[in-house]
Amino acid sequence: MKEKLAILGGEKSFNLEVDSYNSLGAEEVSAAQEVVKSGILSQFLGEWDADFYGGPKVKEFENNWSEFFKIKHSVSVNSCTSGLMVALGAIGLEPGDEVIVSPWTMSASATSILVWNAIPVFADIEPETFNLDPISIEKNITKYTKAIVVTNIFGHAAKLNEIMSIAQKYNLKVIEDNAQAPGAKYYEKFTGCVSDIGVFSLNYHKHIHTGEGGMCVTNNDVLAERMQLIRNHAESVIGGKGIKNLTNMIGFNFRMGEIEAAIGVEQLKKLTSIISEKINWSNYISEGLVNLKGLKTPIVKEHCSHVYYSYPMTIDDNITGVHRDKIYQALVAEGVPALGNSYVNLHLFPIYQNKIAYGSNGFPWSSDIYKGSVSYDKGICPVAESMNDRIYLDLGVSHIKLNKEICDSIVESFKKVWRHIDLLNTKIK
Repeated sequence: MKEKLAILGGEKSFNLEVDSYNSLGAEEVSAAQEVVKSGILSQFLGEWDADFYGGPKVKEFENNWSEFFKIKHSVSVNSCTSGLMVALGAIGLEPGDEVIVSPWTMSASATSILVWNAIPVFADIEPETFNLDPISIEKNITKYTKAIVVTNIFGHAAKLNEIMSIAQKYNLKVIEDNAQAPGAKYYEKFTGCVSDIGVFSLNYHKHIHTGEGGMCVTNNDVLAERMQLIRNHAESVIGGKGIKNLTNMIGFNFRMGEIEAAIGVEQLKKLTSIISEKINWSNYISEGLVNLKGLKTPIVKEHCSHVYYSYPMTIDDNITGVHRDKIYQALVAEGVPALGNSYVNLHLFPIYQNKIAYGSNGFPWSSDIYKGSVSYDKGICPVAESMNDRIYLDLGVSHIKLNKEICDSIVESFKKVWRHIDLLNTKIK
């Protein structure tokens, strides 16, 4: 029987049952049960007290995290979003300051800047790793720039040494949003541990998770203390603790509970093996897709490792002769799971296009506190925009459980589409 693309009425090439990715096991169940039996679900007090730093499991988790990542301080929070807010407050961000950030990241990387009434400034990304381009960062620095939030997107490090050099040149702080790259290496260091502060995610679809949760890390004693304060009702603690610097000492409740911390203790033990498995299967897929014209599989830069929160690819339509979206539609029709053809361009979100955040009058952009001028027009990040519009293709390996049979079937589905790729222009609108 002659092979026919599923999108043109043929049989699907991928017909396997796919389980959702799940890193939890009996160890986490037992750890959570022990906490419930203890009756101590949280032991934080929002005042200067021995329990200001939380309960035994929170402290154990933080200590284990510091030991694993070879970092001096780890501060647990209830989400990576909270962690970014805590980190930006800790560096002394002032209303009206500008912070450079990627448009190609989760929305919280930018909105956490707005929380402190500061201004997100979007620099462009580089096409190979989808991370912030140092050249674009430097072009966007003004006299109002205070910091850079750099995302290690999809599991691969940004050009952190170059970015840190730029920060030193202009006296800027750098915060790594390392939500998607726990355990990734950059010149023998862990990503998240290169900059002033690193922030990790423990959201449910990350490599390891506590349902919701996050971790902030730093080697700086002062920044660590300030993050602990902002995490836990700073305004109620600073008097008793004798804090003199009141900048951003607005307290929140960003505290992690004992159940989440107990689960985190067990999850952290699995991180190395989880990363190894993701790398092995991702490399296996790359080997299978190596000869497909116009398709580029994930890049791993020298002195870096990739931990594959996602498996990002690019399609060159000048080579395939077919728009990315038509190829995507054909692959979806074949049954390829967890496939995506878009990410985000944050600068094009309504909040930035209309410059409306707090209230209805454009604060903080329209306020007297902001002396600069920022544009969010389409065209300011051409690489990110073209990636989203016509180049980027993604396999969400963080969402599915991979094995040889599934990887082989994914590869065969791609090969089938490529065998008939010329038909996609003539048969699909």
